[in-house]
Amino acid sequence: MKSTSIPVQTLGKGKEVDFQADLSESIPELPPFDRVIHVAGKAHIYPKTEAEKQGFFTVNEKGTIHLCQALEKSGALPKQFVFISTVAVYGREFGIRITEEEPLLGDTPYALSKIRAEEFLQAWGKQHGVKILILRLPLIAGPNPPGNLGKMMQAIPKGRYLSIGGGKARKSMVLASDVAELIVKSEEAEGIYNLTDGIHPSFRELEELICRHYQVALPKILPLGVAKVLGRVGDFLPFSPVNSSTIDKMTLDLTFDDSKARRELGWRPRSVLDHLFE
Repeated sequence: MKSTSIPVQTLGKGKEVDFQADLSESIPELPPFDRVIHVAGKAHIYPKTEAEKQGFFTVNEKGTIHLCQALEKSGALPKQFVFISTVAVYGREFGIRITEEEPLLGDTPYALSKIRAEEFLQAWGKQHGVKILILRLPLIAGPNPPGNLGKMMQAIPKGRYLSIGGGKARKSMVLASDVAELIVKSEEAEGIYNLTDGIHPSFRELEELICRHYQVALPKILPLGVAKVLGRVGDFLPFSPVNSSTIDKMTLDLTFDDSKARRELGWRPRSVLDHLFE
């Protein structure tokens, strides 16, 4: 989180001021705020060394603790703290409509650092009387999306993408703009919620949508059996971009249940397939 810009709105003046702070290393001086929306974090990086693994905890866990300590020093704690978390905390490679009641089995540095940050915030909020709203997000869709969706959208127009097994697997996704709208209208909310678009598009549906947008041919299909062999080979090559886990992620259904958010927060998301390129 080196030289991270923390955009905050000055109280009573209605204009934005940037505070430059490295939350992983220091506790910044901040004015009081009514609400805090914490979206800073380390993600979408595959750690190759112990130092890189530790970086997730330094940024995601320690950075969150330092932010809360800065709020304590400000003289007045916020009424609500919104934390953007991830469905990776469940540690699931596959599953259908996984709920917030599922155990947190994530064991990657990213997942563990988010689990620890969640646990800290829940205890901190209870201690100080701050409402903690934790939003667990799947693949995030929008302009220049991060992670695997972004890589997919870049690779398909260049002809550098293969549809594994015909793209039958379904994945939960959510529009970034819908998440933002929910946060704006949930000032009094607290608790933990999964957010998805409720459609859970398949890889093939996404492939077809991206191809139509860029007016390119559908990607060729790599037979599942061949893909699994390539994955097993990659398991023995430490720096291979493809391994068995990668193949599983592209061929197994992994969806999450957002009915709690619909019921308690009035969550009414739009379809990613209908609004991805807006």
